[in-house]
Amino acid sequence: MLPLNADNKMNKLTSYTEAISLIKSEQSIMVGGFGNPGTPMTLIEGLLKSGVRNLTIIKNEANEPGIGISRLVEKGIVRKLIISHLGLNSRVIEMMNNKQVEIEFHPQGILAEKIRSGGAGLLGIITDIGVDTIIADTRKVVDFYGQKAILEKSIRADVALIHAAAADTLGNLCYTKTAFNFNPLMAQAADLVIAETFEVLEPGGIDPDHVHTPCVFVDHVVHVENNPRLYGVLAHHVL
Repeated sequence: MLPLNADNKMNKLTSYTEAISLIKSEQSIMVGGFGNPGTPMTLIEGLLKSGVRNLTIIKNEANEPGIGISRLVEKGIVRKLIISHLGLNSRVIEMMNNKQVEIEFHPQGILAEKIRSGGAGLLGIITDIGVDTIIADTRKVVDFYGQKAILEKSIRADVALIHAAAADTLGNLCYTKTAFNFNPLMAQAADLVIAETFEVLEPGGIDPDHVHTPCVFVDHVVHVENNPRLYGVLAHHVL
């Protein structure tokens, strides 16, 4: 599935249209970002126009009304959201209460660890977080060497959509600021990983110490413009 050229058979630079065409209805999709920073807004825009339906979206939160994945939910193409909170999105809260979208909540750290363990090839994690609280009502509680614990299943997805501050054509990625919080974890926990970036460099253009996601985890790199309508004002200084 990797694009080939005569000079570099490992070139993962892919057109926006081709990358979006790889995403299908009914799939589970991890979407990076912590709030708006690190959210792949251009790839989300592509999903809105692609005609896909009945998606399961995994993200830290639902962004804000009219922004990011909230636009996917508002359009009715999301069947289920797996997230840590909805506090910034009154519109999605309303849709949840009206049973227009299914919501699965996890504590933020547990959500991150479930994704991390999925990327590490583990079936799940055992934790005491949430024992004897309402969290345990929807989880499997086990005896772990005499201590009550919750068994949390790992999370993987069909697709991960990532926003990187910079990428090279091999697929090595570099992040800044709060984009670190979920993008690196999700890039390791999906069968197909598509990364958008404002800056594409040749191999070697990213200092090895600044490679945060190695190319082995990335299938496609899409060069996008920093569109203020989608991203607001973003400035990356990473190299």
